Amino acid sequence: MARRSSFAEMKAEQARMTESWKAEGRLSEAWVVADPEIVEIFSAGVSFGLEIGRRGDGSYSQDEWRKALRQAVEQAAALESKLESAQAGMLNEAKD
Repeated sequence: MARRSSFAEMKAEQARMTESWKAEGRLSEAWVVADPEIVEIFSAGVSFGLEIGRRGDGSYSQDEWRKALRQAVEQAAALESKLESAQAGMLNEAKD
């Protein structure tokens, strides 16, 4: 199981990144996300909301939301698998 960041670690990293960004002249605040799963769920929600908005219909069923979330998780799992394969390949090349 992957190690998860604590909220204290997340806040400390966010503060560090924000200071770094300010030093670079950026105006926005840096945000650190503790778990990649949160990003996937949030992204799926945003995508789903945009799709419903384009449809012009504010109503949707729970099944539609579950399907959108399931598709997002499947896409994330496929991407994760590709990244792990690429990382393993890079490690093998470095050993040779």
